[in-house]
Amino acid sequence: MTTPETPVEVFAAGCPTYSQTFPCEPSTAELGRELVRGVLGVWRLDGLADRAALIVTELIANASRHTPCPEIRLTVGRPSATRLRVGVVDREPSRLPALSRAADDDESGRGLFVVDAVAERWGYDLHGSDRRPWGKEVWAELRTEGGK
Repeated sequence: MTTPETPVEVFAAGCPTYSQTFPCEPSTAELGRELVRGVLGVWRLDGLADRAALIVTELIANASRHTPCPEIRLTVGRPSATRLRVGVVDREPSRLPALSRAADDDESGRGLFVVDAVAERWGYDLHGSDRRPWGKEVWAELRTEGGK
């Protein structure tokens, strides 16, 4: 298992990214929260831990519910000095995330609304070529100083 002490990737700007592959199932959310909290502790960004853990929980729940993928990859990165990005990569590029209204009595369907409320911004990126994407990453960003 990747630990926060061993970065897996480094952005060209020198900003680290930690990532780990997990089974695509709801119980993975607990492991994802642990990884996020550990990484943020190393980076001394503990003040973002609750919001980042909530985002990761929702992204993992969506991947496990809406994709048939056996595995997902959780990423935690610093695309800049003032941004934290958490994301979930799956191999289902045809199932794109979209905000949709849940009925008052629905037991699910509010995950992206939670992400939208907590994150400064969120979105998705397709991986692979435009003609043949092999997967996507659904991500959300938090400001590391000031902001939401």
